[in-house]
Amino acid sequence: MSIAVLGAGAFGSALAIALVRDGRDVTLWGRDTGAIAQMRENRRAVSLPDVILPDALKVSSDLDAACTAKTLIIATPAQTLPSLLGQIRTPLAGKPLVAACKGLDLGTWQGPSRTIADAKPGAFPLILTGPSFAIDIAAGLPTALTLACADADICITVQKQLSTRTLRLYRSSDPVGAELGGALKNVIAIACGACIGAGLGDSARAALMTRGFAEMQRLALALGAQSDTLMGLSGLGDLALTCTSPQSRNYRLGLALGRGDVFDPSITVEGAATARAVTALAQDRGIDLPICATTAALTEHRISITDAMDTLLSRPLKEE
Repeated sequence: MSIAVLGAGAFGSALAIALVRDGRDVTLWGRDTGAIAQMRENRRAVSLPDVILPDALKVSSDLDAACTAKTLIIATPAQTLPSLLGQIRTPLAGKPLVAACKGLDLGTWQGPSRTIADAKPGAFPLILTGPSFAIDIAAGLPTALTLACADADICITVQKQLSTRTLRLYRSSDPVGAELGGALKNVIAIACGACIGAGLGDSARAALMTRGFAEMQRLALALGAQSDTLMGLSGLGDLALTCTSPQSRNYRLGLALGRGDVFDPSITVEGAATARAVTALAQDRGIDLPICATTAALTEHRISITDAMDTLLSRPLKEE
């Protein structure tokens, strides 16, 4: 069964490499024709320059051709998902569309599953998320992810199709919880990076992770997610990885903010946009998310790191 990975960044390239190594028929699509031509010629991923692309991996900039595959994995940034879906002219009715992007849309406050359902109502939206770094997947290191879909039969089929010897997928019937866990942990990772960058220590980071996880649960449950989902790979697992490793771009952005350094604006950091989207959504629903709101203000340079910590530490005392 053919698979197309839409998005030739680090994560999309890594997924394509892992799948083709396990014998799958895979096409990796990217919108930058020059970069794709370079990848085809030198067999190196642009975002993973030390990784060799397997000979069997097809690399293409033809979106219509790529979308004829039986299953599509969308690994573009969350904020570009609506635009990409709008460009797809190939009929997608009855086809699994697996979103491997983490974030909430700034314009609609929606996650990828609802964005896909609205744009391509005949397709089956799935969410692929969990604790994973692209370089680990590309290197063939063991990785476990959550695959979430409201349709149990589709989820079982795609789980079998995308699981490999080193990539283990666990099913979930809760796409809302899975995508919110993957989106919100990026926001908390920025806060934790800022904490360490400012020299506030590991104890403060542990407090931010714990209270941040409480915010993740609070919002997810209010939006209809299942509490167990946030306790799994797509919530707690991803939070633990992203808040503690400089491999995370969100964590690195936080480090830069905490240190007062300039962060490379060309690097996509999903958590910055998600912080703004989730803060607006929470305010609209009357949900208290102080860490997310403070992180949004910090990433927009509306407050300093000192102001951010003061804001959180001066909140009224309460029960945990």
